[in-house]
Amino acid sequence: MIIKIAVVSVYALMIVLVGLIGLRKTKSFNDFFLGGGNVGPWMSAFSYGTAYFSAVLFIGFAGQIGWNFGISGLWVGIINALLGVFGVWAIMGWRIKKMSAEFGVSTMSEFLEKRYQSPFLKLLASIVIFVFMIPYSAAVFMGLSYLFTTSFGINYTYALIFMGLFTALYIALGGYKSMALIDVIFGIIMAVSVVVLFFGTLSKGHGLGNILAGLSGINPKLTDIVGPPGWWPLFSLVFLTSVAPFAMPQLVQKFYAIKDKRSVKIGMLASTGFAILIGGVAYFVGATTRFFLNPGQFPGIFSTEGKPLFDRLMPELLTNVVPGALSVIILLLILSASMSTLAALVLISSSSFAKDFYGGFINKKISDLSLTRLMRFMSIFFVFLSVVLAYLNIDSIVAILGVSWGAIGSFFLGPFVWGLFSKKANRIGALSSGIGGLAICLTLYFTGMPSPQAGTIGMLASFILNPLVSLLGPQKKAM
Repeated sequence: MIIKIAVVSVYALMIVLVGLIGLRKTKSFNDFFLGGGNVGPWMSAFSYGTAYFSAVLFIGFAGQIGWNFGISGLWVGIINALLGVFGVWAIMGWRIKKMSAEFGVSTMSEFLEKRYQSPFLKLLASIVIFVFMIPYSAAVFMGLSYLFTTSFGINYTYALIFMGLFTALYIALGGYKSMALIDVIFGIIMAVSVVVLFFGTLSKGHGLGNILAGLSGINPKLTDIVGPPGWWPLFSLVFLTSVAPFAMPQLVQKFYAIKDKRSVKIGMLASTGFAILIGGVAYFVGATTRFFLNPGQFPGIFSTEGKPLFDRLMPELLTNVVPGALSVIILLLILSASMSTLAALVLISSSSFAKDFYGGFINKKISDLSLTRLMRFMSIFFVFLSVVLAYLNIDSIVAILGVSWGAIGSFFLGPFVWGLFSKKANRIGALSSGIGGLAICLTLYFTGMPSPQAGTIGMLASFILNPLVSLLGPQKKAM
């Protein structure tokens, strides 16, 4: 316990120091939000990868998907890497940077406004980002707090408050400057940690063959190509987490900040390799929850009916099944993954209010200094709202993330992707696809459909509606 506390304390001090360094280098809003728009390939790659993965993956998704789907949960990690990372970088990376420079924009909401000549679309986009990023951030805070509760015996509420205060301080100091710098450190910690976790899990389970045989003995379908829930639930999870990145503002922002085309090529390969390693290990270890955990030995993570409490599975596995000497490394793994994701979410959400909403509609003459100050204040306020939602603990991490990613993906996928690549996509098509996709997603969710499936249908609708309505409607081209 003393070693854990010491390591976490040193880790926290390092983050604060990097934040202070970033504070000294942050002279303008552009510095705070985009790091000056001159970030190199390795920083960009690690920043993208670490923003993609967080406690949501390791605590929520790995546990619930691994328990339900078994080994077939690996499809989520593999396709995330090939489509959600490699595909995004290869198809859209340089295009996003080029178009942002042509339009002179630094946020997705500004891009949509300029591309479709629609201030109303910008207003809607800024609201959607701020509102639906809150549950995503809350899900990350929930995962971290569960881990701290299990590792240190800290009350969930106290762990939540500590992580909220720490995140607010870190982000408010240096913005993107400090985030990009420390994401490289986070990425290295994550890469080393998952390798240790993988071999530690194999050792504890007495080899891959023994683990697979154990899972097959519990349920033969746990080692099938598609696990027990079936292909549609698995497809919806794959689609949601792999296609949404094509229009997730916190990931798209990485390309606004990247230096040049060469950096995109290098970053593409580096981030894809990183994603295969992190996602593959996370979902493999998640699949072993059925092998290692049972109600008899771990009653605290099961309900009175013997059903697993999904968000408790991975913290219990990582704390009690992984050898004690490795527990500190695993703690750093989850912390590193989560802090970088939180940083990306906070920056995007605070900018949607400060720059897109306030600076775009309330006070268009706001000074650069005042805008940067407002960004810092809104960063703190966003963290506060996220912590409050995490405290309410209204649903599982997977369900909460599904709502967030599903809603954002459903609104942005059609307008953003078609806006980048098709001159025929127009304002009516963009508004129809954004509003229609979001409405379908939320309607399905609130009428009882699981959030990953609702998000999948909403995103498909968004992607189809823009070209369809644009072709049927007036043929006046957008910019």
